[in-house]
Amino acid sequence: MPKSAKRRKEKAADFAKAKLKLGKGKQAPSNAIDTSFKARSIALPSQSIAIEKDGSAPTTRRKLSFDDLLVNVKHHNPGTRKDTIFGFRELLDAHWDLIKSSLPVLVNTTVRIIGDEDASVRKALLSFYSWLIPRIPKEDLAPHAPLILLFTTSAQTHIFPEIRVDAVRFLNIFLEYFPEIIVSGWDTANNSHGSRVLEGYLGVLSAGTITGDDEGPPVATSTASVMLTPASKLVVLQSLSRFLKAATESRSAASISDSTWFLSSSFTTVDAYNAFSEILLPPHLHPRPSPSKPWCSETDSQSDNFPISSSLASDAGIISYHLQELSESLVSCRNICEAGASTSSGNPLIVRLATTLHPTLVSVFLDCAPAVFSPSDSPPETEMELISAVVSITNTLYGVINQDSTPAPSALDELKTILGYMSPFFPFHPSGRRDVKVEEIFQDLNLIYCDLTSRLVLSSRTETAARPTTLRGKKGRQLGNDALQADRVHEYVLQFLRGQVSDSQLVRTLTPAAYNSLLPTIWSLINYSGRNQDYIEQSVDVLKATVEHAVKTGSKSALKRSTFDFVARLVLLETDVRYNGNFRLGTSAEVDQALEEWLTQLPQVLWELGGINPSASEAIVLFLLRMLQRRSRLLNENTLTCLQTRLTPYFHITHPTRGTMRGPFAKLTGFSSPCLGLRRRVLDFVALLMVTQGGPSCIALKQAAESALIDRQEQEYWAHLKRCFAL
Repeated sequence: MPKSAKRRKEKAADFAKAKLKLGKGKQAPSNAIDTSFKARSIALPSQSIAIEKDGSAPTTRRKLSFDDLLVNVKHHNPGTRKDTIFGFRELLDAHWDLIKSSLPVLVNTTVRIIGDEDASVRKALLSFYSWLIPRIPKEDLAPHAPLILLFTTSAQTHIFPEIRVDAVRFLNIFLEYFPEIIVSGWDTANNSHGSRVLEGYLGVLSAGTITGDDEGPPVATSTASVMLTPASKLVVLQSLSRFLKAATESRSAASISDSTWFLSSSFTTVDAYNAFSEILLPPHLHPRPSPSKPWCSETDSQSDNFPISSSLASDAGIISYHLQELSESLVSCRNICEAGASTSSGNPLIVRLATTLHPTLVSVFLDCAPAVFSPSDSPPETEMELISAVVSITNTLYGVINQDSTPAPSALDELKTILGYMSPFFPFHPSGRRDVKVEEIFQDLNLIYCDLTSRLVLSSRTETAARPTTLRGKKGRQLGNDALQADRVHEYVLQFLRGQVSDSQLVRTLTPAAYNSLLPTIWSLINYSGRNQDYIEQSVDVLKATVEHAVKTGSKSALKRSTFDFVARLVLLETDVRYNGNFRLGTSAEVDQALEEWLTQLPQVLWELGGINPSASEAIVLFLLRMLQRRSRLLNENTLTCLQTRLTPYFHITHPTRGTMRGPFAKLTGFSSPCLGLRRRVLDFVALLMVTQGGPSCIALKQAAESALIDRQEQEYWAHLKRCFAL
């Protein structure tokens, strides 16, 4: 069959010769390979050979100068940004003098990557700030704090939860080195640093916001709920606890008597409480020092001041007044008396914050408590620290609220709810393997529980003749629960003060901070004036245990000053005319005997202290002086004789081998105002003690004091006292 025309044409095309046309080049074959190429020039001005570099500029091992590192911070590659941060540390570590001129630009550049989306970059920056910030003086960092907090609070509200949590880690560094800037204005409604940081914490926890209306539930801070892992939640809660502690400390920084705040409600006015709290302070440590003039043998006739030359004349020490100042004081006292009935309702934003955080705190506690307080297994570390952070936040917030004269009822109800969830596990003690860190956390939990219970009792106790459990209805059940909690706290405090804690509980040594946190609990247990015999017995037991513990504490122990201050204030309470509390001495012969033993032991404490701790010695001497001035009921004939006898060796002793020698009074050397005032204050006490009661012991004390003052600068002052008191 013949081939078709199409096939013949295709076959002929393979052998067809292309005809060349004039002016046309030769056509390239269809299977030719294009070997041409194009090149583009890249301009690198910083690497140009036309520019001379400063060879003396410090560089890193990669030959990068400080300016090169600043450029690389904005690099698109996360690895380059991370290496740049390491380069900053390497460069500054070798050439620290660069920080003086480069700090502003360094801070301005690095804070912009606090919210970097790469986790390795944020981790590197966190490590860099942990190394850098402690090395820079606080006054140099303060001008940059607004910029630092601007980017940190911005990262707190980032869309990614991990960036929010890392922003909290940055805040931990800042809270450690300049906390007063971070917390400034935290309890105000304005757009301050502290309020923005606090709102960021609440946003990370999805707790709500404290701004807006005072009533109603908390308003959500974001439409997106942040689900945190237990480890991330622990970071946020621990940081929030640190923030609140720094904020409340700055709030009460002006108060020197914060450890005895629980006594304030037992005085007619706040000024009366402040005056009592300063009673054991020497004049040079008073927060409101009055104009004074040291004692001298001759009076300046040209001066219009009339100096009161000795602390014998005043509880506040050496003071002097103009006539106009006395007139103004009378007007001020009248105004204080008129305003004495007014009370403080506290800061509503703090109450609002407690209400906002309450559901979160309860939720975390209920989630972690079964695992932490399991009787069979060791407590998991993360859950245990979560419990510790929750309890610490609760203690900080409701502690501030309950220090107000009229705490918010809603806050008291919230505190009752939290204590109700904690009560089944009290006293807290770990199971399984023992560890020092675990024991410290559990003892702190016990002390905080006692503190919170005492604050609740001080705020809501009602004096009833019958036990609260006999009441019917919801209120009766609530009072019964409060009474049960108080009974368990009473047992724990007694065991703790007497050292009778069982093996299943904690036996860690009591520190001054832990003892001070226990004082509100002790006060709530002894400050009872009702007719319930069980409560009266509890009050006597706790007071006796407290005094016995103070007697057993060594003179050079770190706890001695705290125990002395508390017992001394208990003794002086009823001697203040403005005290209107329920606590009184003389209700138990056993307690009076323990107090007399503690009182007559004080000369021995003075002997053992010698010149080691002048502040503690001066506090003891001031207390003894105030007791004599205010005629305390503990000062009977036997007590006064014992004080005179035991104080004699403080001035002069007769050693079997060495013969006669001066006592520890001679060790109070120095011409500074504190040492000079202490020596004269001791002589004031001796003079008043001799006037109060005579006898052979008085004569021996006088002779010992005069022997110790031979060739001493206080000899003239002692002669002045003898003339004044006809000794």
